[in-house]
Amino acid sequence: MSENSKNKTEWPLWEVFYQPKDGKPFEHAGSIHAADSEMALQNARDTYARRNEGIAIWVVPSDQITASTTEDEEPFFDPADDKPYRHPQFYSTPRAVKKRK
Repeated sequence: MSENSKNKTEWPLWEVFYQPKDGKPFEHAGSIHAADSEMALQNARDTYARRNEGIAIWVVPSDQITASTTEDEEPFFDPADDKPYRHPQFYSTPRAVKKRK
């Protein structure tokens, strides 16, 4: 089977994210193939939420994700190096603030 005919018969790729607990950030779980968003959500649930790993799932078409490249590394991330105040180690949490569980 040629590469072109394979691409025409294969369902689109979707990226799956799940939220482990309320208030926690979503985490990337993996990828699945599905014909549409509803099928992607069902396949993601069946594949990545079988053991109550999370409380919510997002599915995103892989071709809709824009990401930085390795060529972008220097201009994209270097400006933060000269701004250490942006890192949390320079702040202390007041005693009155309770930690969330």
